[in-house]
Amino acid sequence: MIQKTSFIKSLILVVFTTLLSIEVSAQQDPQFTHYMYNTMSVNPGYAGQRDVLSATALYRNQWVGIDGAPKTLTFGVHSPLKNERIGLGLNIISDQLGPSSETSIDVNASYTIPLNKFGDVKLSFGIKAGIHTLDTDWSKGVFQNPDVLYNDNLNLISPTLGTGLYLHASNWYLGASVPNILTTNYYNDFKESIATERIHYFFIGGYVFDLSENTKLKPAFLVKAVSGAPIIADLSVNSLLHEKFTLGLAYRWDDSFSGLAGFQVSEGVFIGYSYDLTTTRLNNYNSGTHEITLRFELPTIGKILSPRFF
Repeated sequence: MIQKTSFIKSLILVVFTTLLSIEVSAQQDPQFTHYMYNTMSVNPGYAGQRDVLSATALYRNQWVGIDGAPKTLTFGVHSPLKNERIGLGLNIISDQLGPSSETSIDVNASYTIPLNKFGDVKLSFGIKAGIHTLDTDWSKGVFQNPDVLYNDNLNLISPTLGTGLYLHASNWYLGASVPNILTTNYYNDFKESIATERIHYFFIGGYVFDLSENTKLKPAFLVKAVSGAPIIADLSVNSLLHEKFTLGLAYRWDDSFSGLAGFQVSEGVFIGYSYDLTTTRLNNYNSGTHEITLRFELPTIGKILSPRFF
């Protein structure tokens, strides 16, 4: 049983610092600078954890200026049920990369249990299931694999099944998840051919510090690991000012620096923007990456919206 958040506070700070020594680079899944606003796509245990009906749309235009560079659109909606221990959600991801178009549609469900007598520390068990589609149009690019299989456009549909754990309180969270334990196919832009996706492991965490009555600071991390590929680590620090303005910095190890800004337009509407500056040799061929997030929230019956930083 967890009774003190000081231990979690120290743990997150240690993990956040340790990640600075991890060597990372690219891998298969779409990546997001606004992962802190897109948590359900990372961990199904997050479904319903904002305590209201929450819908988030995100658009990412990566490596502007490079033909065939990734363009990703996501939409997620989730809410707790009348039994507040159960959360349900729907998540859709559409990813365009070169000659390939991939779409994932997943239904998410979570079940939450309190871990201490005060009920402020909770553990959520999550599961997700859905489908993944892959369509290719080889006329949009030059592929190097001479196999006759790749002379024809492909239309593939695969089932998906994932799970996750999400441990959280009012000012911190930790999570671990496997977004898909089944085999699916994806487009490998390095080999310009179809490859089989391996199991990914996601780890997330963050802590909210109250610096003053009107200022909060949240360091956070997202780590993605897959067998046979280097680890990816996203590190970020965001500040919330007067419960209205969000400003932050992020770093994707050995890949890019990012600036983030957000504005709480009204009680239930939030808009966020980020700009990534590539630190690899691709920096010579693109003008950066843009990402826009829109979030709409409505209170469920008997609930009143209150500012949330995760």
